[in-house]
Amino acid sequence: MAGTLVVSFALDAADRVLVASAIGGAGEIIHLAECDDAARAAALRKADVLFAANTARELRPGEASLIASARLIQFMPAGIDFIPIGDLPPGVPIATNAGAYAEPMAEHAVSMALAAAKRLLVEHANLARGQFNQQAPNRMLAGGVCGIFGYGAIGRATARLLRAFGMHIHTINRRGTADADVDWMGAPDQLDALLAAADVLVISAPLTRATAGIIGAPELARMKPDAILINLARGEIIDEAALFAHLQAHPHFTACIDAWWIEPVRHGRFAMGHPFMDLPNVIGSPHNSASVASTRPAGLRRAAENCARVLRGEAPLNLIGEGDRYL
Repeated sequence: MAGTLVVSFALDAADRVLVASAIGGAGEIIHLAECDDAARAAALRKADVLFAANTARELRPGEASLIASARLIQFMPAGIDFIPIGDLPPGVPIATNAGAYAEPMAEHAVSMALAAAKRLLVEHANLARGQFNQQAPNRMLAGGVCGIFGYGAIGRATARLLRAFGMHIHTINRRGTADADVDWMGAPDQLDALLAAADVLVISAPLTRATAGIIGAPELARMKPDAILINLARGEIIDEAALFAHLQAHPHFTACIDAWWIEPVRHGRFAMGHPFMDLPNVIGSPHNSASVASTRPAGLRRAAENCARVLRGEAPLNLIGEGDRYL
C-alpha cells in the first residue's frame, strides 16, 4: 500500500534526503512549505500521513479539517503536551516521536546525578570563595536505588547507564508487570513506595492529565531527606511552590531541573515562580538534555520510519491514547 506523506515543517536539504530514504518507495512526499494556497489544500486533502513539528504553527486556520481522512498525524517532538491536539480532526491517530532522544537525555540524567552526589557545583562555589573542603563527604551512586517515574525509552536508557554504576532500578508502569531489567516494578498506585525507596528519582514521564501535579508536598515529604530528584520531563509534573519549599526545608535534598514550568518553546518565555537558582541544592539546565546535534538525524529518521510504516499499511508505533492527552 502506497500513499502520500505531507511534511508541514521546514526541512533542509540533508533532512529531506534522510526523510526520502526512510520513506523509500512507500509513498509520495509533499513539502507544504513549497505549495501555494491551492496546492496546500489539495495536498492536505490527499495526505495519508501528516508529518508535523507543531500543527498549531504550521497549519493555517481551517486547514486542520482537510486532513480528516488521514491515517496518521506523526509529530517530530517526543512530547506534544504543548500542542493543542484537540483542534485536530477526531478519529485521526496521533503518534509522538517517543524515545527519539533517549540516549542523550539519559546521559544528562547521569551527569546531574553525579554532579549532585559528588557535590561538584557546591564545592566549585566553595573553592571560588577560598574554601578548600577536602574532608566534606560526598556520595557514591553504587548500592543506591534509582527510581524512574516514566519507564519508556528515556527511562530504560537511563536505567542501563545507572545500573552500570551499581544502582538498583525501581520503577512503575501502568500494568505493574515485572520487567527483567528492573529490581522492582510497581503499579501507578504504588508511587509512594517508589518515592520512599529512591536515592535518585528520575522523572521522564509525559505530561498528561494524570501526571500533571502528581509530585506535590505530600509526595516530596515521602522521599529521603538527601534524595536527588532529576526532572527531564515537564515542570508541571511537580508542584513548583512545593518543591521550592521542600528544598529550603531540606538542605541535603537536591533538585536537578532540566524541565521548567515556563519555557520559551512552549510558552514563549522563560520564567521562574521562585528563585530556585539562589539555592545551593539546585542544579539547573535550560531543558537542553536532548540538544545534541548528532542525534537529530536519528530522531528524524525514527519519526519518518513510523510514517513509512503507515504508508505501507502497517500499524504505527507510539500512538497516544485518550489518557495520554494533556491539551
